Amino acid sequence: MRVSVSWLREYVDLPTDLPAAELERALVDLGIEVESIVDLADTVRGSLVVGEVLEIEELTGFKKPIRFCRVDVGAANGTGEPQEIVCGARNFVPGDRVVVILPGGVLPGGFAIGARKTYGRNSNGMICSERELGLGDDHDGIVVLPEGAAAKPGDDARPVVGLDDVVVEVEITPDRGYQMSLRGLARELAHALGVSFRDPGLVPAPAGTAAPAYPVEVRDTVGCDRFAARLVRGVDPAAPSPDWMQRRLTLAGIRTISLPVDITNYVMLELGQPMHAFDADRITGALVVRRAEAGEKLSTLDGVTRALAPEDMVICDTGSPNPLAGEGSGVPISLAAVMGGETSEVVSGTVNVLFEAAHWDPVMVGRTARRHKLFSEAAKRWERGVDPALPLVALERAVRLLTEYAGGAVADEVLDIDHVAPRTPVVLPVDLATRRVGVEYSPARVVALLEQVGCTVARGGDRLAEDPGEVGAVAGVEALGVTPPTWRPDLTDPADLVEEVARLDGYDKVPSVLPTAPPGRGLTVRQRRHRAVSRSLAERGFVEVLAHPFVSAELADQLGLPDGDLRRQAVRLANPLSEEEPLLRTTLLGPLLGIVRRNLGRGLRDLALYEIGAVFRARPGAGRPPVMGVDRRPTDEEFAAADAVVPDQPRHVAAVLTGDVEPAGWWGAGRAAGWADAVEAGRAVLAAAGVPQDTIEVRAVEHAPWHPGRCAALLVDGTVVGHAGELHPTVLATLELPRRTSAMELDLDALPEAPVALAPTVSGFPPALIDVALVVDESVPAEAVRQALTEGAGDLLESVRLFDVYASEQLGAGRKSLAYKLTFRAPDRTLTVDEAVAARDAAVARAAERFDATLRGA
Repeated sequence: MRVSVSWLREYVDLPTDLPAAELERALVDLGIEVESIVDLADTVRGSLVVGEVLEIEELTGFKKPIRFCRVDVGAANGTGEPQEIVCGARNFVPGDRVVVILPGGVLPGGFAIGARKTYGRNSNGMICSERELGLGDDHDGIVVLPEGAAAKPGDDARPVVGLDDVVVEVEITPDRGYQMSLRGLARELAHALGVSFRDPGLVPAPAGTAAPAYPVEVRDTVGCDRFAARLVRGVDPAAPSPDWMQRRLTLAGIRTISLPVDITNYVMLELGQPMHAFDADRITGALVVRRAEAGEKLSTLDGVTRALAPEDMVICDTGSPNPLAGEGSGVPISLAAVMGGETSEVVSGTVNVLFEAAHWDPVMVGRTARRHKLFSEAAKRWERGVDPALPLVALERAVRLLTEYAGGAVADEVLDIDHVAPRTPVVLPVDLATRRVGVEYSPARVVALLEQVGCTVARGGDRLAEDPGEVGAVAGVEALGVTPPTWRPDLTDPADLVEEVARLDGYDKVPSVLPTAPPGRGLTVRQRRHRAVSRSLAERGFVEVLAHPFVSAELADQLGLPDGDLRRQAVRLANPLSEEEPLLRTTLLGPLLGIVRRNLGRGLRDLALYEIGAVFRARPGAGRPPVMGVDRRPTDEEFAAADAVVPDQPRHVAAVLTGDVEPAGWWGAGRAAGWADAVEAGRAVLAAAGVPQDTIEVRAVEHAPWHPGRCAALLVDGTVVGHAGELHPTVLATLELPRRTSAMELDLDALPEAPVALAPTVSGFPPALIDVALVVDESVPAEAVRQALTEGAGDLLESVRLFDVYASEQLGAGRKSLAYKLTFRAPDRTLTVDEAVAARDAAVARAAERFDATLRGA
């Protein structure tokens, strides 16, 4: 939010010599982040002066009208002679006073001004427009000072056009919506600097009348608990917004549109109350405030036709029938609290203006703004909380401004439909701030600071109830009954009040004490496993990514998950960041494949990515969690009830490969990634997790979203812990991924704890190396043959490794050859040839017994 210091001074008595550094420090001490403080006088360097146009000569023969002007700039040019300037604007005549920048000056954006010859004449300087001075977007004509302006030729023009001001830009935190207004910032500065504050929100305003300003029905008093309106008739549709208003709106970053609309924006900035202006003549019936119906649409002021959701609040015109919403429900003409509609907006010929000021549910507004991706200035304030006591004050301010500058008559009727519930007092132990913050706050100091915030504090010497759990204090401590002001919806609990006491008393008074680090045993087993698995994949060329855990409802169908699959039972978020992804992931593959697709779209073709993270499994029959406050520690029963609702969150690891794993070049043709690489990645994960090799089994299975003929289940001690292989072609086509893309996903929490690693025994005796090639049916997994060889070879077998797979017509249809390298070694002697061959024969015999394997060439 950007505001000018001169505007702030209307509500708070800032010191006249307040340095920018002290202003920034005061705001920062209040917890307000200051983006920048800009002295507008420094944005234009050099001589910017008032000039009086003496003569204008029209130059002809050019593509556009050009004027040669002689301008009196007093003694500012050092000679007192008229300044010769070439200008293309045509909105001024001799005798007008304008703003001139002389040679040597620099306009905003680093635009240097000099003396030069142009259009056949010498031009010494420039007559400036609003855009050139950084004061607005108007570039159609130059700035012409109003008649009667006290400035004379040669005077500094900065104070005349508002360039003598200071602009402060601050970043407002989501819990302090009251600071998004001049009213809120002025109040905060009054607290920080100890100066007086004039609250523009407490000025008198007419109350609601029996006869409404316009017939309105509010059908949902939860979404809209207050709706007020006033009507102004007979305004001048051509009346412009006053210069001071346009200047302040422009400095705040808001584009000026028309006087009625500018007034609503001005009042929003001033008071923090968003408003809307309707053209009363374009509304044909009574207004109805209700929730939208499914299928309804609305064309908003930005020209976009939006499909409404049942949670959206809309203002409807009953003058037009609406078959979707029923009789008397009307057609939507405004997306309440977010943006108005095109059919009822103020236009160039508007003469009767209906101002609306209401109070909307912040949760509803926030969800509507995110659903429609429409973060208007009004929506930003509504979702942070707006003072429900402001509507009538804002309306009074708006109608007075409109009649002052555009004439017209204010109707006597005032509409005020008020269902706002009174604030509930918060019970605050008077010593809670001292105990929580660690600074001694006397009871009088606590009361004074809370009253400074605007709270009403009742202190009658009452004692807390004997149940100290209700307020987190000890029995017998004096309690305060604190009623927060209407403009502070964020003050709901004792902890909020404690924060205000610490903030206003000064965060710098809170001691910085480092807590004593508790003793520990280093990394947990889970942390060590996580690091080992991540390091193992990274060493194999995989790149780690971190994906958002949110997925769309269509992902399960895109992955081809069968009906009844547990991965279809996803947890839906109550308040998702995006309505397009409202579910929590049940598999890492969905978001990971999305990252692969995004990288492919950016030109990367060879990818090997992995992620380690939690998936979320809904607990059957889980209800709603208990409501727990922040004023005390939850009980064990509440913890258990809340934990019963939280979904299971096992930690998984997933990897995806596409493109080449070995690039092509002068050294060779390269190699494309395949299902075997995904299986090997799964093996690497199990090895890094400390799973013994003899407990691992790889078995061919069918499991979505993998290819039914190229998918392997990874088992540990007979339990499936994950799958790997090539993804199904239909899945790849649906997700627009390359053919042969392969993936792996394992449940790390399903792995047993790694046994204690024993130091390996290194034998000093030589190994016996024997190769065997076994012919088996093509459906037999190579891993199963390896396990049979291991079992048959006995204790002398040190290792067995598959090094070749071969198939040909000579082997027979449906047969393949698997070649293994067997390494035999004894720990205490050199093996004889007979011992090694006997062990080899025993291994082959076990494979022949189990899979009808035969030695190739035998």
